[in-house]
Amino acid sequence: MTHIHSPKSHKLSLAATATLLGLASISAFAAPTVSRLTPPSELFASGHAAPVIARFLPGQRFDLQATVRPDDAARTITGASFAIDGKTVDATVALRSCVAGCLAAVPTNASIATVRAVSAAKPGIHTMTVTATQSDGQTVSATGNFEVVPLLTGGQKVKNIVILLGDGMGAAQRTGARIVAGGYAQGKTITPLAMDTFPVTGMVKTASLNSVVTDSAPGMTSYVSGNKNNNNEEGVFPDDTIEPFDNPRIEYLSEYLHRTQGKALGLVTTADVFDATPAGNAVHTSSRGAGTGIVDQFLDDRNMTGLTVLMGGGRKWFVPATTPGSARGDKTDYAFSATDAHTSEIVKRWGTAPGNLDKDRDLLADFQSAGFSYTADKTTLDAINPAKTDKLLGLFAHSNMNVALDKIDGRRNKARGITGRVVDDYGLPDQPMLDEMTDKALAVLERQKKGFVLMVEGASIDKQAHNMDTERWLLDTIEFDRAIARVQEFAKKHGDTLVIITADHECSGAALIGGSRVTDARLQELVREGGTANIRDKVVGIYEQAGFPKYKMAADGYPETTDIDYRILVGYGANSDRYEDFRTNDRPVQDSQQPFVKKEPLSVYPAGPINRDTDGKFLVTGQVPGDSAVHTATDIPLSAFGPGAWNFTGVQDNTDVFFKLAQAANGVVLPADIFPSKRQTKK
Repeated sequence: MTHIHSPKSHKLSLAATATLLGLASISAFAAPTVSRLTPPSELFASGHAAPVIARFLPGQRFDLQATVRPDDAARTITGASFAIDGKTVDATVALRSCVAGCLAAVPTNASIATVRAVSAAKPGIHTMTVTATQSDGQTVSATGNFEVVPLLTGGQKVKNIVILLGDGMGAAQRTGARIVAGGYAQGKTITPLAMDTFPVTGMVKTASLNSVVTDSAPGMTSYVSGNKNNNNEEGVFPDDTIEPFDNPRIEYLSEYLHRTQGKALGLVTTADVFDATPAGNAVHTSSRGAGTGIVDQFLDDRNMTGLTVLMGGGRKWFVPATTPGSARGDKTDYAFSATDAHTSEIVKRWGTAPGNLDKDRDLLADFQSAGFSYTADKTTLDAINPAKTDKLLGLFAHSNMNVALDKIDGRRNKARGITGRVVDDYGLPDQPMLDEMTDKALAVLERQKKGFVLMVEGASIDKQAHNMDTERWLLDTIEFDRAIARVQEFAKKHGDTLVIITADHECSGAALIGGSRVTDARLQELVREGGTANIRDKVVGIYEQAGFPKYKMAADGYPETTDIDYRILVGYGANSDRYEDFRTNDRPVQDSQQPFVKKEPLSVYPAGPINRDTDGKFLVTGQVPGDSAVHTATDIPLSAFGPGAWNFTGVQDNTDVFFKLAQAANGVVLPADIFPSKRQTKK
C-alpha cells in the first residue's frame, strides 16, 4: 500500500512502523534458550568446529545433557530430544525441573534434559543436537560436536596396564630424588632412579576443562577417560545441578576394559583411598570431597570397574558413624531415587547400584562379605597369600598414610628399641611402604587371566610439596621410585605389560636452587643467630658453590639422615608465606583429614608452614594467598616401558594418554596424526 503524507506524518509513520517491527521482533525471537550442552564443545560454546573438546573410543559410553531456559518465568520446558548426526537417540530423555535444585544462576523454571550411557561406533567427528519444546509450543535447538577416535589393529596387544602416578611430581621433584638417592660424581649420576631407566619419555600438558591449573581430580581422570573434567570433578562433565553424583558421566578405562575385555582393576595409594587420584579411576562425582558415597561406590559398582585390589588409608569411611573417628555421613552419600528419571536412568542405563543414605553402614564388613581379604597393617599384609587371595582390601591409616620419612624413622627407632615418633603419635606405627603394597597388589592381580589395570599413587609428593616440607616430599618421591622398580621387574618378566610413570600436575613450583655452603652444625648455629643475613646469605650456594650434595643411603633404601653437611636446597615458585631454616622438620604440619587431628598429640603439630621454623626468623614471602603452596600449570614428564611405550614420545595432552593406553590394550601401532592435539587448529 502506498501512503501520501506530509513530512510530519512521515515521521509519525516511521515511528509507528518501528514500534510494530520491534513487537514483531520480540514475538519472533523471544524463545527458550540452551545455556549448556554436554559433552562440551567449541561448536556450541563459540561457534567454531575446532578444536574438538570431547573425544571417545568406539563404543565408549557417555551422557548427553542440556540445560534449557524458558523465555518467560511463567513458561516451562515440556519435552526434549537428542540426535547424533541427525538421527534421534532412541533412549529415555529425563527432564528434570530446576525447582528440584540447581545452581543459583539458573532459573527455577529451567529444565535439564539428559540421556544416559550413549555411545557412537563410527570413527570421526559427529554432531549432537538437542531440540527442546516450551509450554507455549516454541522450540529451540542447539548443536555441538565430539569425536570418536578409531581403535586400530596391528601391534602387540598388552594384557596389563600399570599407571604409576606421582601426585604433584614435576621435573624438579624427579631430579631432587635423583640427587638424594643416586648421588653425583663430577656431574654424572652414580645410581639412576628406576624411573630414569625407562626408555621413553615425553611431556604432558595438564590443563583441566576450566583452568590452566588443574587439581588432582581432572588431572587423574584425563588419563583414564580421555576427556577434560572441571577441577574437583571426577569422571563427569559439569552440569547445573547441585547434587554431587548425578552429573553426566564418562566411561573410565577400567570400566571400558572390564566391560569389553574382562580386565580387573587395582588401586594402590599412600593417600586416603577416597582421595581424588584413586577415586578418579572408578567413581563418578562432581565433588571429590563426597567421601561416603565415593567409598561406597568402590564396592557397590565393582561389577562395572572390576575392582579387585584397593589399598591405602581411609579407614574412617569404612566404619559406622557411631564408631569414634568415623567420617561417614549422609550429606556425603548418594541414593538414586527410583521415582526420579534423572537419577534412576543412571541405574538403568549404566548398571550402577542405586545407593542408600546409610551412614551406619559397616563397609569394612561388606567388603569382606563380598570376598575381599582385609589387612590393616604391614604384618597382616605380609601374611596375605596371593595364591589364595582373589580380592584384597588394605586400610593402613584412619585417613592419609604417614609419609616415607616418618614411616622409616618409626621402623628405625623400633629396631633400636626406641619408641617411634610421628607414626606412634598417629597410633598406627605398622604401616607398609608403597613398594610393599605394590608387590602384594601385583601378586594378587597376576592371577587375573584376562589382565588388569593397576594405578599406583605416590600421593604425598604433592601433599608435602603443598606444605613446602622439602625432605618429606623428597623421601616420598624415593618411596614412589622404589615402587616403580618393583613394577618394572614385574613388567620385565611379563612382556605383555605396559607401564607409564606420570603425574597429574606439578605442585609448588619446586626449584632446586643450589646447595648449602655450610655443615649441618654450622647451619644450626646460623639458625640460632637467625635472620636473612645468616640463613640465606651465608648458607645458599648457587652455581659452582652448590657442589654435589652427598647423602649416604642406608640398607633400607633411604638416606641415613637428611640433615647432612652441604645439603640440597629447594625453593618454591608457587609458595605462600613460610619460615625456612633449611633443616628437616621433626614433625609434619597438621593433616586436617585426620579424624583425631584436634586431639593431642596431633593437635600440637604445626598448623601450617607459617607456624614452623620460626626461631630462625627467616620469613620467605609468598606469591600466593593462603597457607600452602599450590599447583602450577607447568608441563610434566611421562616415562613409559613395555609394548606400546614408544607411542608416548613428544608433547601430548593429558587426554591423549587415555587413547594410547586403550590402543595398546587393543594391540596397535599408532599413526602420528591420530591425536587431534597434534593437529594444527584452523582459524
